[in-house]
Amino acid sequence: MLYHLHVKDLALIEEADVEFGEGLNILTGETGAGKSILIGSINLALGAKANKDIIRNGKEFGFVELVFGGFSEHQLEKLKELELEPEDDQIIIRRKISKTRSEIKINDETATLSKLRAVTELLIDIHGQHEHQSLLRDGYHLKILDDFQLKSTGELRNEIRSTYHQYTELKEKLESFTMDESERQRELDFLKFEIQDIEEAELKDGEEEELAEKYRKYQNSQKIFVSVSETKELLENLDLSSAVKGIQNALQYDESLKNISDSIYDLESIADDTVRELDRYLDDNVYDEEDFNRIEERLDFIRNILMKYGGSVEKVEQALEEKKARLLELEDYDEAREKCRKELSSVEKKLLSLCDALSKERQKGAEVLSEAIRQEMTEMGFLDVRFSMAFTKLATPGANGMDEAHFVVSLNPGEPVRPLSEVASGGELSRIMLSIKTVLANTDEIPTLIFDEVDTGISGRTAEKVSAKLSKIAKLHQVILITHLPQIAAKADLHFCIEKTVEEGHTHTNIRPLSEEESVLELGRLLAGDSVTDAVLANARELKHLAKTTG
Repeated sequence: MLYHLHVKDLALIEEADVEFGEGLNILTGETGAGKSILIGSINLALGAKANKDIIRNGKEFGFVELVFGGFSEHQLEKLKELELEPEDDQIIIRRKISKTRSEIKINDETATLSKLRAVTELLIDIHGQHEHQSLLRDGYHLKILDDFQLKSTGELRNEIRSTYHQYTELKEKLESFTMDESERQRELDFLKFEIQDIEEAELKDGEEEELAEKYRKYQNSQKIFVSVSETKELLENLDLSSAVKGIQNALQYDESLKNISDSIYDLESIADDTVRELDRYLDDNVYDEEDFNRIEERLDFIRNILMKYGGSVEKVEQALEEKKARLLELEDYDEAREKCRKELSSVEKKLLSLCDALSKERQKGAEVLSEAIRQEMTEMGFLDVRFSMAFTKLATPGANGMDEAHFVVSLNPGEPVRPLSEVASGGELSRIMLSIKTVLANTDEIPTLIFDEVDTGISGRTAEKVSAKLSKIAKLHQVILITHLPQIAAKADLHFCIEKTVEEGHTHTNIRPLSEEESVLELGRLLAGDSVTDAVLANARELKHLAKTTG
């Protein structure tokens, strides 16, 4: 989830830090206080286009930082696929915007915009009037359906991905059968040469390391000889026999020296043994120029083979098997081509059959999902709504089947259903997404959801319904929400106030967490504006109490 937000010198925000928590995080404030700037700052950190005008007047750059943590196993696997691992169970995203450039860092390493977006799509989803609206992204509606049907179609979709991979490999292979006889013969001759080259090398595991060690030893043989000889001479010059005699004389008068005497005997014995070992080493390790040249030649040959065919013995052996297989294929070229064509035809039939089965399951699931979303929308103020999913069949199969799908909606009686992007406003999109998130609460894997203007155009009972759904989602996700409705704000697990102040002729936006009593005062402001009376505060406390008792 999102632990921490730090913003510096962006628009009206000079510097702000927000510590978010689990559950429902509510942000409220007067119109113009800077709520949109806060969401805009988060969007910048997620990869939104950086406008230099957002930098605070008089400053050279603006800065925003997001700290994420508490990752699921699924998220960790996906992050690993993106070659990113949390440090101290945290992912820290920083974006610095100047007048001329934008700098992105993930855990202190510079990242591209595409990588930033790939990472943040796993961690957070924002819904509202901005360019990160998931509901307007191509392919997102089909993902919603597939998430909804995970248990019923998950294995089928995995089988399609695997079969599609096999299909594309066979297709590429068949397309490679285009050479004429002279090209075939040239490749045959070259393959035979390479196979002979590898086989004659007779590579063995560990041989290069063993020869390299011997080579280094020969290269430094003179240094080794001098050092060993000096060591032997030093040991020989030790007068340990005199030390033995001296301690024996003392031992006649003091038996407590027995252990010391034994130690000196041992030292003399060890020294004598070591000198003999050093003698043997010097006798056995005489520099042999012929052997040195043989090792050097073999080492160069091995390294040349490794460089040409893969870099390791294992990869060279793998390359040898692949070349032998290709040789057999070229020797029976026409037969191999026909075999590949038949395999491709068989796999294509299987893939099309699987895609057809998935399409049928998706269409059945789409009816159930659409009706569930329609019911949720009805409870959130869309009184006469039609909601469904339109399918288009692709011309060719892909890794995710042959379906394109998007939600279509009619929000008013007598109007035809049309794509969401043509019908819904930003606030309506937020409520539609809230309906979807309510239906998918148990399957959605994105841990942090941000809703901006989810309550636009609603009040009364609809607002209560929206607040209840937000509370439901917040039991399984971290929810961050900007609202102006007291019915929703009363549900907050953490309540933050966004305020605008003027100091020394400069406007500032500040964000601070509210205590229980401060939250009641803020609810009173939302209820009655500037006229916060005792009766309004009593109403605010009752609203807060009801929110707690009804969950």
